[in-house]
Amino acid sequence: MRNLSVLAISGSGVYVPSQTINNEELVASFNTYVHRYNSEHEAEIAAGTCKALLESSSEFIVKASGIKNRYVLDKEGILDPDVMCPRIPERPDSELSVMAEMAVAAAREALATAEKKPSDIDAVICSCAVQQRAYPAMAIEVQGALGITGFAFDMSVGCASATYAVHIARGLIETGGARAVLVVNPEVLTGHANFRERDSHFLFGDACTAYIVERAETARGSNVWEIVSTKLKAQFSNNIRNNFGFLNRCAPEGIGKPDKLFVQQGRKVFKEVLPLVGHFIVDHLAENNLTASDVKRMWLHQANINMNLFLAHKVLGRDPTPDEAPNVIDQYANTSSAGAIIAFNKHSADLKSGDVGLLCTFGAGYSAGSVILKKM
Repeated sequence: MRNLSVLAISGSGVYVPSQTINNEELVASFNTYVHRYNSEHEAEIAAGTCKALLESSSEFIVKASGIKNRYVLDKEGILDPDVMCPRIPERPDSELSVMAEMAVAAAREALATAEKKPSDIDAVICSCAVQQRAYPAMAIEVQGALGITGFAFDMSVGCASATYAVHIARGLIETGGARAVLVVNPEVLTGHANFRERDSHFLFGDACTAYIVERAETARGSNVWEIVSTKLKAQFSNNIRNNFGFLNRCAPEGIGKPDKLFVQQGRKVFKEVLPLVGHFIVDHLAENNLTASDVKRMWLHQANINMNLFLAHKVLGRDPTPDEAPNVIDQYANTSSAGAIIAFNKHSADLKSGDVGLLCTFGAGYSAGSVILKKM
């Protein structure tokens, strides 16, 4: 019989839209925009009062990020050089919201893999980087659509949202607030991506993940992982930022400015985040009498292939094998909080009972969350 004091992730699910964009398609759209811009501003560029835009390429994208493909809610709008933004029509309030629809699909898969019914769940947390609206909470809409009673709430800590939610869900169960918690991570990241900015136009895709946290005693799924320990860290930085919000209407001069979309100081992020997260992971393992050699697999935040390889090397002291630190960014792109959960969903069932894995997400804030797991 499983120990009542032990908590576990008992099931996970992934939803992605049906449409995809490969690098070649994205580059063709971007370069068309670049050629138009440079032609329209030819005189200013010649006079030195305006900088010419540089073209992108598939080779540049793969080298910079490892991304080859991304799933999106609206391919047509993104690839239209006159639009370069997903077109996602508003829905009547009587219909399920876009993010809720994604979350319900991922949640149903998580419930199925955990062999749970909605009546087994007492709480829903919608934890993601960018929420569709301020209120009512997306989590409550998801709760209602699934027929779950109890309570629900939204939270956001940027790309670290998924692991932060593990910690919160764990606390809810340990204090008797819930028997089981459903966490959903819907990310419509193409909505805040700047497809006219060369250094980031290729980064994001749309996806949603879900997982269930419950006592190991009640877990019945075939891929159950004990939550050995969770650890959180935050250190303020402006190097990853999005200034879009309801107060924008109070300052009309800023509406539509680039900072209302994703903005990143990439080189600073690379130099500052990786040492912080590397020490964070090593310390977390040491606090639990573990070393890197005890970890069979790391499911890291899927932001950039180079960051993941660097971080895995820092933790392991050597280059990781693809099996030790699997990456899914090539096919899914950066899906913020969902990325590491996608990697976990796709690359965890093959491990054996007793194997230790590490789930780690990090990003804007800076924020980082680490979850040590053991296969049951």
